[in-house]
Amino acid sequence: MNLDLTGKTAIVCGSSQGLGLATAIELSLLGAEVTLMARNENKLKEAVKKLDISKNQKHQYLVADFIDPESVKRAITNYINKNNTVNILVNNTGGPKAGNLSDTIPEEFINAFNSHIICNQVLLQVVLPSMKASGYGRIVNIISISVKQPIPGLGVSNTIRGAVANWSKTLANELGQFGITVNNVLPGYTRTARYDSLLEDKLETTGKSKEEIETGFLSGIPLNKIGDPAEFGAAVAFLCSPAASYITGINLPVDRGRLACL
Repeated sequence: MNLDLTGKTAIVCGSSQGLGLATAIELSLLGAEVTLMARNENKLKEAVKKLDISKNQKHQYLVADFIDPESVKRAITNYINKNNTVNILVNNTGGPKAGNLSDTIPEEFINAFNSHIICNQVLLQVVLPSMKASGYGRIVNIISISVKQPIPGLGVSNTIRGAVANWSKTLANELGQFGITVNNVLPGYTRTARYDSLLEDKLETTGKSKEEIETGFLSGIPLNKIGDPAEFGAAVAFLCSPAASYITGINLPVDRGRLACL
């Protein structure tokens, strides 16, 4: 099985921590040169140090705020204009805040749409010529199991993640002719800052203890364990590898069996 990404370059969004950083680490272990992209420069500086350099990779970072698509466009355009190439794009942005759909003001949808769909589209259009020219392209979107099974209390997230999934499937059909694959990876409960945030929301709204809430989470997971970010990152890295060249247009759950549907 060919998992070697030596000589390949990757942009990983939302990669100063959590699932994005875990993915970047796994890509670097396969030999890729990785450029991290997030809004907090101090965190990015520390995150770059965690990437593998055993194959003499030179990793970088870009500072951009995904609340502002123009910020993302400036950062990625400047990067490409410096003769950098991109073979792999991993789209990943922090999820919208929790809440019931019926209580959500329209502006929350607009902000989430900009952070996810619009920023994804901006990145795609800037890096796509590079992928076509190099003859190697992988686009992976980190979204949510809610695209298969909406999660109660995450109204905006359910809506926007579904939009990203359809954006991705459409692209997979369009870009297959160039040998570029486009896939989604769907995390379940994984120990990240996002998980901690959801846990805090449950603590406030239910009045239950942390132990009670986590027991409830685990009751719906056949493998009976909260996921580790490295396990998730490995799945994304596989889809970015040469071994996954015939896989495109899919939604891959990495959720320890949490999804009740097929």
